[in-house]
Amino acid sequence: MYDDKHCWPIIYVRGYAMTTSEQDDTAADPFCGFNLGSTVYRATTNKNKTLKLIFESPLIRLSSEFGYGDVYEDGLDILDKDWKRASDQQRYLAKKSIIIFRYYDQASQLLGSGQTPSIETFAKQLGELIQTVRDMVCGDTANGVSDPKDFRCYLVAHSMGGLVVRAFLQNPALDESGMRGHVDKVFTYATPHNGIDMGGVNVPSWLSKNDISNFNRERMAGYLNLETLFRKTDRVDWMPESVFPSERFFCMVGTNRNDYEVAKGLSRTFTGQGSDGLVRIANASVWGVDDAGHFSKPSPTAYAYRSHSGYFGIVNSEEAYQNLVRFLFGDFRADVWFDIKQVTLPTELQSQEDNVDATYQFEFLAATKGARWYLTRRVAEEDSVACKTYKQLKDPHQRSIYLSTVFLSKHYRVNREANTLTYTADFGVRVPDYEVDRKFWFDGHFEGGYLFNDRLIITITLPDIQKGQGLMIQYGWWSLHKGKTPEAAALSPGAGGSGQQFSINLPPGAATDPTISGQLRFVASTWNS
Repeated sequence: MYDDKHCWPIIYVRGYAMTTSEQDDTAADPFCGFNLGSTVYRATTNKNKTLKLIFESPLIRLSSEFGYGDVYEDGLDILDKDWKRASDQQRYLAKKSIIIFRYYDQASQLLGSGQTPSIETFAKQLGELIQTVRDMVCGDTANGVSDPKDFRCYLVAHSMGGLVVRAFLQNPALDESGMRGHVDKVFTYATPHNGIDMGGVNVPSWLSKNDISNFNRERMAGYLNLETLFRKTDRVDWMPESVFPSERFFCMVGTNRNDYEVAKGLSRTFTGQGSDGLVRIANASVWGVDDAGHFSKPSPTAYAYRSHSGYFGIVNSEEAYQNLVRFLFGDFRADVWFDIKQVTLPTELQSQEDNVDATYQFEFLAATKGARWYLTRRVAEEDSVACKTYKQLKDPHQRSIYLSTVFLSKHYRVNREANTLTYTADFGVRVPDYEVDRKFWFDGHFEGGYLFNDRLIITITLPDIQKGQGLMIQYGWWSLHKGKTPEAAALSPGAGGSGQQFSINLPPGAATDPTISGQLRFVASTWNS
C-alpha cells in the first residue's frame, strides 16, 4: 500500500453541461464522468497488429493504487441528512475519500428545479462542501486530524469546474465559510482559464443562454475578483500569490482538437487550431502575480495530445492521471525553462537584420523510464509549442521561455530498491519561416528542419537527510554519450532541495548556420517533503 501521509480527501468538480438533457445526464451519473476510462492503441513490430492499452479511469486507479474510496452509502451521499457509515453509524469520513461535487443536481429536471444557479452560487456551495468534509474527517480519531486547522483537501476539476474552483479561491465574497485555507493543491483539466474564443473572438457577455457568458472575460473578471488586472491586461488567467500559491495549482492542457465531436465537430472548427476542440491552448493555464500585480511565475503545466472530452478526452487519459498522482503524492518537481543566449540569422540575411522576422518554435517532451506515455508533450505539429519571434528574442527580457513542469514519484520506480528517479527530456528548436520585409524567404528554406534537436537523460538522487546528502542531479545529452548517462554528476547545494537551480548548456556545434545557443534551466525541489 502507498504511504498515505500526503493523502487528503479529493473533491472532484466536473465541467460545463450546456443543455437540460446534459445536466440530467450529469445528475444521473454518480461520478459525473470521473469514472470514465479509455481503450487506445499503439503500434507494434507487427504492422498488422496493434497493442491495446486500457486505462480503467481516475476513480478506479485512485482506489486500486492508493486506497481511495467513494462516499456513497445505501444510495445516499454525505450531503444527505440520513447518510452515515454503516460500520460506525456516525457521520465520519475517511481521509482517503473521493467526493463528487454534484452541483448540477439542482439544475437538472431529474433531481432539481431545472433552473441553473450562477457560477458564484456554485463557488459558495463548494466552500460549504469543504466545511462538511472537514468536520466529518476531523470527527474520526482514526484519521489523526482532530484539530480542524490541520485539515487539508485536494480539488480536482475539469473545464468549467476549474473556474468554479478559482472563483471560490480568488473571490473572498464567495468563501463565506472561510474554507480557502484548507485547500492544499488544485489540479485542473482543460479549464478555459482565460475564457473561450470562437473564431478568434471571445464569447460575448450578452450570450447568457445556457450560461455561455461564464466564459466571457469581462464576466469572468467579476466572479474571479480580477477587475483591475483585467483592465490592465485584457486577460483573466491570473492567480494572485497572496490568495493561493500558483506553484500548487496544476494545469493539464489538451492539444488534440480532432477527436472532439461536440456539435458534430462545429466546436473544434470554430475554436480552430491550437486547441483541444473547445479551449485554446493559450487560454488553458494560470500565471501567478505578486501583490503589485506583476507576473511572478507560471503554475505547473503539462500538455497531452488529448481532446477536451470524449473517447480520447483528457480526463480519461493515462497522461493526465500520471500527472495528477505525481502532483498530489510525488517526491520531486522540476520547472523547466530555456534561457537563450544567442540566435543568429542565416548568413545571407544578416545584412538585412532590421527587416527580418521569424517565429521560433520550442518543443519539449518528457517521459519516465519504463512508461508508454509522455508526462508532457509539446510539438509543432500539435500546435502546443512555445513560440517567440526573432524580434522578441532580441529583447534580453524575453529570452527565458517556460516549457513545462515535471513531477516524479518514488512509487513508480522501475527498480524499487534504488533511490533514484530517471526521465528523458527531448528538446528541439524548429527552423522558422524567415520573412524579409514581411515576405517569405524561399532561398535556403527547408521545411521541418531543426536548429537543435536532442534528448537529455536525467537521473535524480533524492536527498538523504540522515547522511547529510542533498539533491543530486546526473545528466547527459544522448547524442554526446551514445544513449548512456555519463558518470559525471552535478550536486545541488544544500540538503533541503527547495527551488535549487541547475542549468545544462546545449551541446556545442548544435547548428552552424543559422545558430541558437542557450541552456535548459531546471528549478528543482523535493516535493511533499
